[in-house]
Amino acid sequence: QVQLVESGGGLVQTGGSLSLSCTASGRVFSVNSMGWYRQAPGKQREMVARISSSGSTNYADSVKGRFTLSRDNTRKTVYLQMNSLKPEDTAVYYCTAVIYGGDYWGQGTQVTVSS
Repeated sequence: QVQLVESGGGLVQTGGSLSLSCTASGRVFSVNSMGWYRQAPGKQREMVARISSSGSTNYADSVKGRFTLSRDNTRKTVYLQMNSLKPEDTAVYYCTAVIYGGDYWGQGTQVTVSS
C-alpha cells in the first residue's frame, strides 16, 4: 500500500521560514511527479509547487522567489523550503505524488504564519 508521509509545518512569524518534507512509503520503486498543494479556510485547494521526475519545477506565482521545491529520488522524498512567509501562506499543506499512474495525497500539515 502506498502512503505519503509528511513532516514539518508549524507556527512561524511573518518573514520566517519553515520546511516541509514528504516521503512515499510502501511498495514504491519510483515516483513520477511530486508536489505540494494548500488549502486555506474557506478557499479552494491550490497548487503551490510541483516537480517532475527529472527535476523540472513549477511554482504558483504567489510563492515564486520565496519557496523552493526539491526532491531526492533515492529517498522518494520531496522537500519544500518556505522563506519570507506571509500570513496569506497560512493553510493546510498537502503533499501529492503520481505513482504508477495514480494520484496520491498526504494527510496534510498545518502551516500558520502570524502577523
